[in-house]
Formats: sequence, C-alpha cells, structure tokens
Amino acid sequence: MLKTLRNRFLLSVLAASLVTANAGANEILLPDMGSPADAILSKNTEAQIGRAIMRDIRASGAVVEDPLVNEYINEIGSKVAAQTNEGDHEFTFFVVKDARINAFALPGGFIGVHTGLLEATRSEDELAGVLAHEVAHVTQRHIARAIHANSRQSIVSTAIMLGAILAGVASGNSDVAQAGMAVGQGTSIQQQINFTRSNEYEADRVGIAALASAGFDPYGMASFFDVMSRQNTRSPDERAPEFLMTHPVTTARIAEARNRARDYPQVQRTDSISYRIAKIRTKVYDFDTSKEAVAYFEDRPYQNQNEAERYGRMLAYLRDGEYWKALDIGDYLIEHNPNVIAYHIALGEVLVKAGRQDDALKVFENALALFPRNVPLVIAYGERLLELNQPQKAHTMLLDLLNNVPPTPDQVRLIARAASEAGENAESLYYLSEYRLMIGDLIGGITYLQQALRLPELQEIQRIRFEARIDFIREFMSEEQLRRLHQNRSTGVAARNSN
Repeated sequence: MLKTLRNRFLLSVLAASLVTANAGANEILLPDMGSPADAILSKNTEAQIGRAIMRDIRASGAVVEDPLVNEYINEIGSKVAAQTNEGDHEFTFFVVKDARINAFALPGGFIGVHTGLLEATRSEDELAGVLAHEVAHVTQRHIARAIHANSRQSIVSTAIMLGAILAGVASGNSDVAQAGMAVGQGTSIQQQINFTRSNEYEADRVGIAALASAGFDPYGMASFFDVMSRQNTRSPDERAPEFLMTHPVTTARIAEARNRARDYPQVQRTDSISYRIAKIRTKVYDFDTSKEAVAYFEDRPYQNQNEAERYGRMLAYLRDGEYWKALDIGDYLIEHNPNVIAYHIALGEVLVKAGRQDDALKVFENALALFPRNVPLVIAYGERLLELNQPQKAHTMLLDLLNNVPPTPDQVRLIARAASEAGENAESLYYLSEYRLMIGDLIGGITYLQQALRLPELQEIQRIRFEARIDFIREFMSEEQLRRLHQNRSTGVAARNSN
C-alpha cells in the first residue's frame, strides 16, 4: 500500500513537471529577438562571476605568484587579445601550478594556463596560439551562449526523461524508466558536444586571425594541436592530457587550422628570451627538492647549455644554497646580456644570500636605473630590502610602484608587511583591508579598517580616509554581511571592556 501511494505521489509530481517543461519548451523555442547571450548572462555579470571564481582559485594557492612569469604571460596574452578585442573585454592572464597540460577561459576575461602546458609548448608561437584560442572563447561569448543553449536543451531532455519515468512508473517497468533516462541524457550530452565543437572551431578561426595580426606564426595553433594529437596515441591505461578532454583535437580540426593559417603570410621568428625564462623558471620550481633541480641541470655539461639553461642552472644552485656557483653564472649572464631583467634579479638575490649586502644593493639600484618601475624587479628588490632590514625603503618603493600599476593580492600583502615592519601600523592595516577586499572578504576588509581607527597614533587625514572607505564598502554588503559585521564589532567591544 505504501509503495502504491509513493508511486501515485511521484506520478503526480512528475506529470506536473512534464506539463511545465513542455510549456517552457514551447515558449523558449519561439524566435529569439535581440541578443540571447546578453539576456542570459550580461557582460557585467560575467565579470562578477569571473572575479568570484578567481578569488576561489587564488584562495586555493594554485595561482603561480611569480612576477616574472606573470608579466610574461600577460604580455603575450595582451598582445594577442588586442587584435580581437574591440574594447568590450578586459583580460587577465594567469598561470596555475598544475603539471597537467591544459588552459581555460573563465567568464569576465580571466585566462588560465597550467604550468604543464607552458612546459609542453615547443615555441612561443604555440603558446600564443593557445592563448589566442582562449581569448576567442571570451570575445565570442561562448560561455554566455553555452548557458543560453543549455537552457533550451535541458528542457527538451528533461521532458524526454520525465516522460519515460512516467511511463515506467505507470507500467511498473523500471527498465522503461532507465532507458528513457539514458535517451534523455544522451540527447542533452550530444547537443552539448555539438555546441562545444562549433565553439572550438569558431575559437580556432578567430584565434588564428588574431595570432597572425599580432605578428606570431599563424601555424602556431595547428602546431600545438599536432603535439596534442600525438599525446592521444598513448596506451589505453594512460590518462589523456586535460587539454584533449576540454579541447577535443581531431585530424580534421588540425587540417582546418592549417588551411586557415595558409590565408596569412608565414612568419619566421625566434622565441624571445622571456619565453625561455618563463619555461625554465617553472621547470626549476616544479622539482620537489632542490637536489633534483640541480641534478637535472648538471646532467648536461655547462659549456653545452644555452643561455636559458644556464639561467635555470643558476636558479637551481640558488635554490640549493650553492651561492658561489650561482654567482659565477650570474656574472656571466649579465655581462653577455645586460638587457634581461631576470638576470639582474637573480644576481641580486644570490648576493643577498651570500652575505654581500652592498654588492646586492648596487645590482638592484643599477637595474632600477635601467628599468624603472618594472614590476618583477621592484617586487624582488622590496623582498630583498625586507630581508636586509630596510622596511622603510621597501615601503616607499613598493608604494610608488603600486600607485602606478594594479597590484595582485600577494603584492598588497607584501606592502602591508613592509609598512608594518617600518612601524606604519595604520597604513599596514589599510593594506591588509585592501587585501581582504581583493579576495572577496568584505567583512574582513572593514574589520581591519576598524582596527586602524582605534590606533592612538592615527592621524586625522587617515581617519577621514578610512571612514570614507568603510562607508564605500558597506554599500556593497548584503543585510546578512552587515548583521555579521555588527555582531563581530559588538563581540570585540565586549572583549576589550572585559580586559
């Protein structure tokens, strides 16, 4: 009896759902007016979603916080994006510490590249080809279009599944219900695959055009696809690269990419030293131990290594504490190529570790004269100044940089540390507030500002600035966040009164 009642209840619920689903399907299948993608997901909403996802990725510790690598990947990405973007999108390129070969585009123009993919590319043109493909996903609004397409497909597939389940429940035949569910899911999956394939081909077409316009070899994209296709010939027991799972590569797709590339002049170019440095830096720090890194670079005779490999060897020695070996390489690299900022940074760091403070400061100051306000250089110099117990100089220099260049959360934390060690507690709390805001913690952001307002040494101009910042943040807080903020403040006041 209980089973019969349960089946009748399920039948009535599913019947109502099926009627609603069919009605929705009829309505949605009417001709679209205007931009369906905008109606489903506005560009502003895309940006908000992207920022929220980025906060989670940063909080996980997966983002590579290497200023040299980040500057390089943004330089190449921005160069490509400038050829497809009509000012409607802002792009941020970042690297994820993950040995799997993959790249991905998030809503709002956030493009992620795995360290595994960076190492797998054989040329700068291949890397630029991957970035061009991901940029095209953003400019063609594939995420919003996918959501719009799925909203139509899911109703159809849901109707198929619900109809089959109703038939199965009514007849008491569970096989009928299971078969119907399989058909409905298969329909939905096939439609999603077809939609994804069309997106991939469109991203290839737009990306190759951008690649050529940016001065890269238009065959770079097809070349990397060829690399990935060979990865797909591995044994069945081996897992395919993530890139192949998210970007299916077929011989037809490779052929089409090559055909499109023929429409543009072929470019013969040499990889930049920045590309080779970015690859070698990820290689050095991917080893679990410094001894493994040293062993890797010592496997080939020094005289047979190219400039980038010698730089990698220097970093491996630095990581392993073999500073005198690293110094010899650093002197050689700067003498032969003084225009590479990474060499100045590495030599300055080695000199600090080797206890040659004056020489280290001289290296950094000379480099700053050559490359003023260069982000990786200033960040590295600031970190070394803190090691050398010169926080005030570090704070002043970092503040000048970050007032002129948008900082990352990690860089904001660094300037907070510099201000704190320099005895500028109010400013340190202000920077920590900004750090919390950048990772999406509005309550934490206001809490730090409230702590700063309680400092006895607070100046009036600081008080005005901090209170205005609190009022600004409150405008973006929900009722629940405001309630929790009030509770936290009440708890803090009670704790202080009891002491």
